[in-house]
Amino acid sequence: MAVLGNLLIICIVCADPHLHTPMYFFFTNLSALDICSLTSVVPKLLAMLLTDTNKISFEECCLQMYCYIMCLATEFTLLTAMAYDRYVAICNPLHYTIIMSKRLCALVAAFSWTMGLISPLPPSIVIAQFSFCDSNEINHFFCEVSAVVELSCTDTSVIDTMTLAEGTFAVIIPFLLILTSYVFIISTILKIRSTEGKSKAFSTCSSHLTVIVLLYGTIIGVYMQPNAGDSVNSSKLPTTLCVVILPLLNPLIYSLRSKELNVALKKAIKRMTSFARH
Repeated sequence: MAVLGNLLIICIVCADPHLHTPMYFFFTNLSALDICSLTSVVPKLLAMLLTDTNKISFEECCLQMYCYIMCLATEFTLLTAMAYDRYVAICNPLHYTIIMSKRLCALVAAFSWTMGLISPLPPSIVIAQFSFCDSNEINHFFCEVSAVVELSCTDTSVIDTMTLAEGTFAVIIPFLLILTSYVFIISTILKIRSTEGKSKAFSTCSSHLTVIVLLYGTIIGVYMQPNAGDSVNSSKLPTTLCVVILPLLNPLIYSLRSKELNVALKKAIKRMTSFARH
């Protein structure tokens, strides 16, 4: 359902010229990212559940860790780009088409994916060199970084420092940039005199805000546990939400909150129904 929902978003945006705008361009990138996130974890998990085996090779485990970190890092950068897009649309609407050009959007998307691909390499390489002497049973439903590092008998201080630096660069800095954008956005919306104008301006940000709240809420649940001794066990539910549930919810959030996407979806359904009848 999650893969089909995100594929539907991509197909509708590509097929409808009215949706060829920066906002929907970034939406399609997020949908593609959700599919990557799902396919890096869920197929192996389903195979384990269906075949009653719970084995994964060390190489597959390292690849899964890399893909998980890559998807998160890319998503935070894309959400920051979307916050800037909303800032320009609301705070500087007369110059929106000039500032948010196709070239800039393509460069920002390319930068987001490149940063996502590069940032997980150092921690993944370091973890691949670790020794695992005591146990090879991962206390998680996939190769989550902290669950794998917990098994190592090597000094993990290096990876702890790298994780902190990565978290600052990939999570905290984007959050501060998003927060700054929304301070200006909210300030501009409050200056609008008409209630209808305020409602319209806020509606253009609502889907983006919802995704941000859900993503950062789950990340806080995973990596900011008050009880460090049982952090892996307590992070399983929020990690499940992050890896499985959010990619399912995101297409629903986009479609329910966006009138243009709703209209395009209805048109696509009508065309498909008409084609099926003929």
